[in-house]
Amino acid sequence: MRNLKSLLIGLMSFVALGLSAQPEAGMPSVPGKCYAKCLIQDQYETVTEQVQVKGASSRVEIIGAKFETATETLLKREGGSSLSVVPAKFKTSTTSYTSQDASSTLSIIPAKFETASSKVLSKEASTVLSVSAPKAETVTETVVVRPAYKELRVVPARWETVTEDVMIEAGYEMMSVIPATYETKTESYVMEEGYTVLSVVPATYETVSETYTTRPAYSVLSVVPGTYETVTEEVKLSDGYSSIERVPVQFETVSERMESSPASTKWEKKRADKNCLSANPDDCLVWCLVEVPATYTTITKQVAKGCAVGYTQSGDDCIKTIEVPASYGKRTYQKVKTPPSTTSTTVPAKTATRTMRKVKSEATTRATKVEAKMGTRSYQVLRTPASTTKSSVAPKMGKRSYQKLVADATTEVVEVPAKTEVRSYKRYSEPTVNTSEVAAQYGTVTTKKLVSDASSSASPIAAQTSSSTFEELVSDAQAVQGSASNNEMETRTFKKLVSPATTRSIETPAESRTTTKRVLKKAGGFTEWREVVCEGDITADLVRRVQKALMDRGFNVGAAGADNVMGTDTKVALAKFQKDNGLPVGALDFETLKALGVK
Repeated sequence: MRNLKSLLIGLMSFVALGLSAQPEAGMPSVPGKCYAKCLIQDQYETVTEQVQVKGASSRVEIIGAKFETATETLLKREGGSSLSVVPAKFKTSTTSYTSQDASSTLSIIPAKFETASSKVLSKEASTVLSVSAPKAETVTETVVVRPAYKELRVVPARWETVTEDVMIEAGYEMMSVIPATYETKTESYVMEEGYTVLSVVPATYETVSETYTTRPAYSVLSVVPGTYETVTEEVKLSDGYSSIERVPVQFETVSERMESSPASTKWEKKRADKNCLSANPDDCLVWCLVEVPATYTTITKQVAKGCAVGYTQSGDDCIKTIEVPASYGKRTYQKVKTPPSTTSTTVPAKTATRTMRKVKSEATTRATKVEAKMGTRSYQVLRTPASTTKSSVAPKMGKRSYQKLVADATTEVVEVPAKTEVRSYKRYSEPTVNTSEVAAQYGTVTTKKLVSDASSSASPIAAQTSSSTFEELVSDAQAVQGSASNNEMETRTFKKLVSPATTRSIETPAESRTTTKRVLKKAGGFTEWREVVCEGDITADLVRRVQKALMDRGFNVGAAGADNVMGTDTKVALAKFQKDNGLPVGALDFETLKALGVK
């Protein structure tokens, strides 16, 4: 399969090199110009990059716990205090009290009335209507008996007599009056308003006895001294702290294979057939696409493996914290069990009895309601107002005759004026309604109106007071604090934690390695059709100028130099120039000539 592919590529190369071959589809066809498919090599670029062989890390530095000797003062024996008793104090006081409550007497003020007269409706106002009969007037008007016409000399006009209905007397309306109707209504009204009659209910009293305190209860105090007890307690001798243990993290070496140059293909000329018919050996070479395998670089890295059980990784170290507990001891001291106190004995209060007259119920009034007196009256109320009715009288009609023009004369026109006559008929005016107002009728009603209701007035009776003497407690018995004894103290020393054990992280930067690799920048292959110099145009002068341009750029065209011959050395130099500059390889095309500066 590969040999068949190489053979096909070789056949394409014959076309590209301008050998005898049949044109293929898509090939440009411009008379006088030559074309070929040329080979462009793959283009690579060298890329430099940094590969990390060991990651950034950190190691832990342990700073141990710090202690200092501390001194403190503790209680050895609590201080106490003494108490003394101050007895209760009294003072004699006099107080006034009400022996009879204040009250009042009531007197009655009867209700007052005034006589009032008011005007009341006895008959409502109404309207009286009267109707004026329609008035007739004689109306005279001129009517056309014969309309104007045109008279012709040759053919006289033709007339006909027309009879029509005309109004002799216009119709009118008759109006009659319907008088208003009334009804009699009866209603109740207040002749004398209701009022209230008051009567006095006198106040009532009761005699009340009450017990009052002549000397209040008080307390008598006695002192109970305080007691002590010996107390043993646990004290801290040394603070607890943390101890940190550190071991390095375990690493392992790992190798990684990295691609430095990717797999690619390239075109090579190879001899295809030993029985080639061409006398020129170069004509028997074919282009073959050869696979170039990828290249690789092996890189070793240090990779962290981890920490043992019980350790925690921190950067490049494994740490474990060990807790050292605090140490304790015992001490004894005297503590107040019960402080000094007092016992209290209560002396009961002394009382006495006194009597007083108290109001049981205040003087009041009793109200008796006198109902209002009513009366009745009658008056007329308009039921339906006066109104009118209408009846229509039809107009009187008659007949009149006149001549009506049927056809005008058709020759000479003679203007004949219209003939009119005067007629009279009666026209009636609309009936009118005359309105006259009938005033309402009123009567007088006398009533008694309440001006002020019955009331009462009170006369106060002052309260009576008496006095009594009693003893008032000024201050109860109390305990007074005596001089206090100070606490007895003692001093002890112990180890105090100033700062716990800590760790400090020291950073180590990552380690990298510089590697280079070839990266495909542009894939090559056979290009599209390109215009090349036709065989007949490759003159000795053109070859000489190409050789000189190659030599100027440092390419070797053979020992003879610019000899005007496109020999093997010149062809090799030209192909190398094309490869180095990314130009199509395999023919003397116009793009290559432009790059060489040859016209």
